Amino acid sequence: MIHPCAIIPIYNHGTEAGPVIQALLNNNLSVILIDDASDSKNAQIIDDYVKSSKKVSLVRHLVNQGKGGAVTSGFFKAHDDNYSHVLQIDADGQHDTDDIPTILKLAEKTPDAIITGVPIYDETVQNSRFYARYISHFWVWVETLSFDIRDSMCGFRLYPVRPVLDIMSKVSLGRRMDFDPEILVRLHWAGAQIITFMTKVKYIDGGLSNFRPIKDNLYVTMRHTRLVFGMLVRLPCILFRRLATRYY
Repeated sequence: MIHPCAIIPIYNHGTEAGPVIQALLNNNLSVILIDDASDSKNAQIIDDYVKSSKKVSLVRHLVNQGKGGAVTSGFFKAHDDNYSHVLQIDADGQHDTDDIPTILKLAEKTPDAIITGVPIYDETVQNSRFYARYISHFWVWVETLSFDIRDSMCGFRLYPVRPVLDIMSKVSLGRRMDFDPEILVRLHWAGAQIITFMTKVKYIDGGLSNFRPIKDNLYVTMRHTRLVFGMLVRLPCILFRRLATRYY
């Protein structure tokens, strides 16, 4: 029996987060909001969400830590509150909350697995962002020597808490947008099962994006360079595991 919660990293998406929070509450999930140093207007909106429900709690950063830093804080809070699993979802409304029951059912059946979304994009996606994602995907496939991780950037996913905290205790993970691909690669190296599901993703017209094309792509590139070297060190173990899985 799993005991999941949801975490939402928020940086100036106070209004947009409202429907996401409500959808999570409707699915009987407690919600941890991580306010990553939002401005005063958005901070007040976030405070109002916390006051509106006992199932909504808050971690607040006084200095912006980036998405990875916010998610990391959410994991520590989830552990302190004795949750077994974390459902990560973005605050801006791009993820399809109708998929939440599907994710929770998969987690009940396979509690040790990581369950992560594979986006189905509509016409709102920008070509530059769509194709840039495949650069990260390619390096993840190289780093894991597999196609088990079909999409490395989608932030709509569910993790068991314990293996993530175990990795966090051993290495310093990416603090920005590089967190999402790195944690999947390191969990795969640790032998975790990766389960994917197809999910609709939309980009809100005129919406605020916290993705910084130059800086964040640089962070992701630097992180992949580090992971490729990590793969080379682990290459014998990776190959042995693949052979053992194939023949046994």
